[in-house]
Amino acid sequence: MKKEITIGIFCDAFFPMTDGVIMVVDNYARRLMKYGNVIVFVPKTNEYYDDSVLPYTVVRCNSIKVPFMDYSLPIPFFSRDFSKKLKNYNLDIVHIHSPFTLGSLGIKYSKKHNIPCVATMHSQFKQDILRIIKSDTIATKLNSKLINIFNKCDQCWAVNQEVANIFYKDYGYKCLPKTMNNATEMLPIKESKNAIKYINKKHQIKANEKVFLFVGRINILKNILFIADSLKAVKEKRPKLKFKMLYVGCGQDEEILRNHIQKLQLENEVVMCGKITDREELAKYYKRADLFLFPSIYDASSIVQIEAASQETPGIFLKGAATAGTITDNVNGFLSEHTVGAYSDKIIEVLENRKLLESVSKNAYLDLYKHWDDAIKEVYDSYVQLINKNNA
Repeated sequence: MKKEITIGIFCDAFFPMTDGVIMVVDNYARRLMKYGNVIVFVPKTNEYYDDSVLPYTVVRCNSIKVPFMDYSLPIPFFSRDFSKKLKNYNLDIVHIHSPFTLGSLGIKYSKKHNIPCVATMHSQFKQDILRIIKSDTIATKLNSKLINIFNKCDQCWAVNQEVANIFYKDYGYKCLPKTMNNATEMLPIKESKNAIKYINKKHQIKANEKVFLFVGRINILKNILFIADSLKAVKEKRPKLKFKMLYVGCGQDEEILRNHIQKLQLENEVVMCGKITDREELAKYYKRADLFLFPSIYDASSIVQIEAASQETPGIFLKGAATAGTITDNVNGFLSEHTVGAYSDKIIEVLENRKLLESVSKNAYLDLYKHWDDAIKEVYDSYVQLINKNNA
């Protein structure tokens, strides 16, 4: 194998939009530059983004906006300049992060040039399809088509063991995918008192108030309304408890959430913080929070739960959810049944057991926090193994 490899990463969404998959792609590409050349193939967007600020090469294809969604649909086959650039790159391995337009193109390239192709399984796709189609039969058939795409890859990686089980046992992928956990570039804050003071001042939070945090796209798929409902129940069960709920992020359902907060009369307790792009500032939010509330049944394995762990902030997740795949209840995080009553009770139970909260906070950091520098070494080694096997 040649000393320096060229890696092609294909993804159907990219900056200036941000979500968990995009953050994974960015962190992969940044750190893989240490080992070789990295070319990231992604769609153009209506909003301008300066790709020259990135330390790796970005090649964009045309795209069209999808109505009622945050995403655009890549159309690489109608992008002559994109196709020309792809043809000129001599890739050694392809890594796709979605099984749609650009992912399928990445697989096609790998087959044509006889190089290995890796796919990362980030999402529970059947949930997405079922939400739009409203038919389990049709959703199952469409999901099977996506699995057929994954089956064309030389190797598939799941973001945790629970996701691996879902794709193998429920979706019918050809074998149990390799588990390759996500990580974060976020470092633990050393000056925690200053971080806490900063968030308190920014949002007029009193020092003795408890703080709950959600970070992510403001989309009802993330169970954001369930969080508000649960906090309404906490307020009713413990009227003397003073708290602030911080929603960090933006998305298509901001108005729905805002109206729901008003309906519940939680305007004094809830702050919609908007999108925080400064990573050091975002770390301060995690550090100030007492609990990270992430009752999503949509996500597979979210970067934000690893970010929270980097600041010793434990999360409350739902039993059986893919995001709970790395969580042991009352050890490195907390688990609840998917009811407002149970989730609100869990919040109260944790807050009223300070010793337990302190113990779980430390274990969240020890068990769940993983830096991308460590994770990418394993990624690169896996690439080399696949390339050597292919060459042999």
